[in-house]
Amino acid sequence: MEFKISKDLLDELEVLIQENKEKEVLDLLQDIHFADIAEIMGEMQSHEAIYIFNALDSEKTAEILLELDEEVREKILRSLSAKEIAEEIDELSTDDAADIIAELPQSRKEEVISELEDVEHAKDIVDLLRYDEDSAGGLMAKELVKVNENWNVLTCVKEMRAQAENVSRVHSIYVVDDENRLKGRLSLKDLLTTSTKTPISEVYIPKVDYVKVNTENVEVARIMQKYDLEAIPVVDELGRLVGRITIDDVVDVIKEEADKDYQLAAGISQDVEADDSILELTKARLPWLVLALFGGFVSVRVLGIYEPAMEEHRNLFFFTPLIAAMAGNVGVQSSAIIVQGLANNALSGSLLNRLLKELSLSLLNGCILSLILMLGSHFLLGIDFQTGMTVSLALLSVIIMASLIGTFIPIILDKYGIDPALATGPFITTSNDIMGIIIFFTIAKAILGF
Repeated sequence: MEFKISKDLLDELEVLIQENKEKEVLDLLQDIHFADIAEIMGEMQSHEAIYIFNALDSEKTAEILLELDEEVREKILRSLSAKEIAEEIDELSTDDAADIIAELPQSRKEEVISELEDVEHAKDIVDLLRYDEDSAGGLMAKELVKVNENWNVLTCVKEMRAQAENVSRVHSIYVVDDENRLKGRLSLKDLLTTSTKTPISEVYIPKVDYVKVNTENVEVARIMQKYDLEAIPVVDELGRLVGRITIDDVVDVIKEEADKDYQLAAGISQDVEADDSILELTKARLPWLVLALFGGFVSVRVLGIYEPAMEEHRNLFFFTPLIAAMAGNVGVQSSAIIVQGLANNALSGSLLNRLLKELSLSLLNGCILSLILMLGSHFLLGIDFQTGMTVSLALLSVIIMASLIGTFIPIILDKYGIDPALATGPFITTSNDIMGIIIFFTIAKAILGF
């Protein structure tokens, strides 16, 4: 069952910390998972979180560091000396250690790295730090199990035992040549059922999925998701095996990308969190709000052009918000489906086929909604048949227009390397609002003749 933080627990910890009862604090946290402890620390004052961190043993605190919110982790790291941070880093795998060090100021990075006792571990971390954090190189860990294609099964087992001591979980056994170039993977079943004298070259599987160090992290996530992989090897430009990426790292990438797309869809142009400063939140939200405001100005201007029509046919005024809202809603629905398909590489067929499909769907939905609007406006609102027909025909046209724009815009943005998630936010809503009003009054003018 998932652990839930209670107010009673937080209050008890606060009292124990105030009274400096370290043993009681440790007893209270003894059976709680490190991820839950990190969540508890995030709910407490900074000095209380630091007290808990210092009370726990280094094996547990190293894991807790990875789970903490960035703001809390930054405060804890500032409270530690370079040697103390190095001791924490020594308990982590190379990829996690590199992530922690990357958050430190440059001067502190050098101090911490110089304090690392394991020279090989330090060299691996330094090597990982040179890669872009959004690439496969920035995601990978150096710890893995590999065997040479020229060894026999017995030699492989001996070498694997030695290598496995530094790997928390063995997902795959990779096969390399004398130049460390990736040749394939080894099945544990084949290893156990084959004679110990059999050369590995006769039993390994040459087909293996891999990525290069400069592959974007989103593409790595897509490949691992598509082929249902728990881990994937990483090779350099010469095809040499340099690391592996595990599923836990990819889950983080997927979550970060989903959060980013959700914020873009909501009209937030930067990666922000609820705890960020008012200035940072304003900078992220304001640009799209300004766009929406200018879109509102345009809408007001368009309505001003048709003011004589609304004076002559007052009922049109009451349907204007409905038409604009439907245009925005339909556009967001269409663009959301396309953006999701682009993100998952699930769109098939040509752009023309996609537009024809969306046209058919919008035509069906538009006919149903227009019929409901026409009957409802006549029988429930007492609107005359001619005005009802005008509004219904306008709604049908607006739904088709908004649907096609919602389909077309994300595909065009993606083609030119712009995040298509932008199309599901205020951009598509505002443009469809304006187009919807123009179409509404154009059709009204044609039918009602003002």
